[in-house]
Amino acid sequence: MSEFKGNVFIDPKQLTSYGDAANDGAVQLSFTLPIPYGALAKEAAKVFVRNLGFDTLDIVSMEDMQEGYTFFVVYAHTQKTIDVSKIKVMDVSFRVMSREETDDFIQKKIGRPLVVVGATIESDAHTVGLDAILNMKGYHGDYGLERYKMFTVHNMGSQVLCEEVVRKVKETKADALLISQIVTQKNLHIQNLTKLMDLLEIEGVRKGLLTIVGGPRISYELAVELGYDVGFGSGTVPSQVASYIATTLSERAELT
Repeated sequence: MSEFKGNVFIDPKQLTSYGDAANDGAVQLSFTLPIPYGALAKEAAKVFVRNLGFDTLDIVSMEDMQEGYTFFVVYAHTQKTIDVSKIKVMDVSFRVMSREETDDFIQKKIGRPLVVVGATIESDAHTVGLDAILNMKGYHGDYGLERYKMFTVHNMGSQVLCEEVVRKVKETKADALLISQIVTQKNLHIQNLTKLMDLLEIEGVRKGLLTIVGGPRISYELAVELGYDVGFGSGTVPSQVASYIATTLSERAELT
């Protein structure tokens, strides 16, 4: 069904991007071409964008990246539309609670602190996302799991071998495992996550362990496909992860 949003008429079956006006199909593109800065590079960028199916384009920024590369920012328009009613997505639904509510919930429903092991695995050296969820200071004013009374957190840091993660899970008898993956070149994150899941299965610790993956290219669908329980993308705050762990483990406890 079509609807009004403010003074704009929206047709969800023929939806396109918004720039200066509703449904004008305006987009912003940024890319680098392996061509030296100059007139040829500029014209090549126009042809490239047109070949992608865009029209009415405007090159608003063109920068010399040296060594034969040129970076572009282009405004363009598309005639393509989407039918939102045909889009199906997987999403995880759970009650999001405050830190105090989560601590109280765990105390009442489970009766003991939950053990969480976190790591960035293999060659990935980025810990910003992992620390944002686990460290006391948290992220965007949302305190990390280390500040919760009912979580015992083991933050293993970056570049942790999958074998070491599995050993830590066994040693601490972890309830939940939180893995962060930032490096995604050539689908390296998928290789790492698959390796870890295989080891968890081989060592017999996958069953009963709540496995969580986070990162900019992580989705719920991808996480489930790789054998994990859930995936959280960019912008996730600690209270969301804490609430998910608490409510999910509580539900599992009730079923046993």
